[in-house]
Amino acid sequence: MVGKAILFDSTKCIACRACQVACKQWWELPAVPTTNRGTYENPPDLSPETWNKIRFGEIGHDGTLRWLFTRQACMHCTTAACVWVCPTYARMYQALGYVTIDQERCIGCGRCIEYCPFGVPRLGSHNITPRIMVQSGTPRMVAYKCKFCEDRVADGLTPACVKTCPPGALQFGERADLVEQGRARVASLRSIYPKAYLYGENELGGLHIMYVLAEEPHIQGLPDKPRLGTYPEFDENTFPDWYVQAIADGRLPVFPREARPDWYMQPKLVPVPRQPEPALPALSARQGIAGWGTLALWGWLALGAATGLSWIIWRRITQQGKEQKDG
Repeated sequence: MVGKAILFDSTKCIACRACQVACKQWWELPAVPTTNRGTYENPPDLSPETWNKIRFGEIGHDGTLRWLFTRQACMHCTTAACVWVCPTYARMYQALGYVTIDQERCIGCGRCIEYCPFGVPRLGSHNITPRIMVQSGTPRMVAYKCKFCEDRVADGLTPACVKTCPPGALQFGERADLVEQGRARVASLRSIYPKAYLYGENELGGLHIMYVLAEEPHIQGLPDKPRLGTYPEFDENTFPDWYVQAIADGRLPVFPREARPDWYMQPKLVPVPRQPEPALPALSARQGIAGWGTLALWGWLALGAATGLSWIIWRRITQQGKEQKDG
């Protein structure tokens, strides 16, 4: 399988959380107010402002307790549920294997959150970070998650979290190379951790964030066998008004040009080719309303202009009469 990937070795992680800080710094994400909850783990969960975090766990071993540290972020699946269920094609696969979100197309429906096997995406208000500006539509909720530092990767750099990891628990490179590296690492750990496992080599078609685990996946907070489910069909009538109007105005296409039918699990849902007239059934009535609204607006503007001009003429005639009377 081609593409880039990140390999996280949980046995090397020291939970310094430098990766969390680097992610926030690079993407200019705001801090999240937290409190002491009796654990070193903070913040308590992913959020629109936190795309990467380290989970703290404990496990008994030979009569003692030891730490289990697990990275929590988008897994960038090869067969990604979020891509399959997104009704507006706001989720897309990139050539290097990672999954991105176009926040301007996102309508905040939450389907990606509900059906992600890893529970990663989060909804938050638009323009949380100045690095990602949402311009189309009205202020709204949009989905956020790890972006694989796509701008850094495109420039030949490593993701910020990998760059800053002091113990080298995060490695970045060609996926095929990291698979071999992960296998070798698991083999070397089996004498100490009999259940050591390379997670992500095959799950969901192969993940682009792979883990060297010391224990079974569920013990480290990951699903043992992540899989795609059955999803309800899309209903274009549930699209918010701002999105429908954006399509009617031509600010958003009905579907992107690179859309493919196999991105959907449901065979009835076939992408509609881009046409001069919007293809969504609900758009015709809305377009008529929008057209009448535009005519009405111009009518009011014309009336206002005429009224203003009449007032100016009356004012000038009155002023001239006053000047003649005073003269």
